[in-house]
Amino acid sequence: MELLIEKLLGLVLVLTRISAFFLVVPVFGWLSIPARIKVAIALVLSIFFSIVMPLPFDAGRISVPEAILLISNEAIYGLALGLIIALIFSAVKLSTRFIERQIGFAMAQILDPLTGETTQPLGGLMEMIFIILFLSANGHHLLLSVISRSYEAFPAGSIPTTIVLTNGVIQAGSAMLIASLKLAAPVLAAFLLLMVILAVLARIEPEMNILFISLPMRVGLGFLMIIIFLPFFCSYLSEFAELMNKLLPI
Repeated sequence: MELLIEKLLGLVLVLTRISAFFLVVPVFGWLSIPARIKVAIALVLSIFFSIVMPLPFDAGRISVPEAILLISNEAIYGLALGLIIALIFSAVKLSTRFIERQIGFAMAQILDPLTGETTQPLGGLMEMIFIILFLSANGHHLLLSVISRSYEAFPAGSIPTTIVLTNGVIQAGSAMLIASLKLAAPVLAAFLLLMVILAVLARIEPEMNILFISLPMRVGLGFLMIIIFLPFFCSYLSEFAELMNKLLPI
């Protein structure tokens, strides 16, 4: 009976961390993925890790309030891991938001079928391209490796302190902003140069309708710069993995 209780408690703890992780992590947490598939993946992984990773304590001596506290801690840790990855992953979408505002697509809104949220057309396209590159580079294996390493560093029932988790989320937010600015910097520099050229033309030819001329030039320059600097999104994959290794509390 005690062995059964120990196995069930270990399974619940592992399932809680993995479910919370998949709830917010990109790709696995999309609304477009059926709930049955999500539950099946989480359950299979939980059974595997509960067998491979033993509990670091005697489950037979754990009371009900202590078990509830352990489950809550596992949920917090899983959510923190998934949130850190989601923040780093959002750098591509945020960088395209900067570009869209320069082009003039800020008012364009479409429904993202993956997340169920409203987004801009260009941002959705660039995010989709990055996701394809991420999956083609076996990025989903990287996410599974994060779960495995988390149990090696902190077995079920033991998690980092709240300060460590909070610092990881804050640093991930800072890394997201820095990475998005780095990705959008070449395009923003090109638009700054365009604004200077248009300002000079406005001074040379005051009768010229700069607003009418600038609209097609901004759109054309935006698409041209995106095509030129699209390969730099591929290099962000390696930086994405480095940021995960540095920021994740594992």
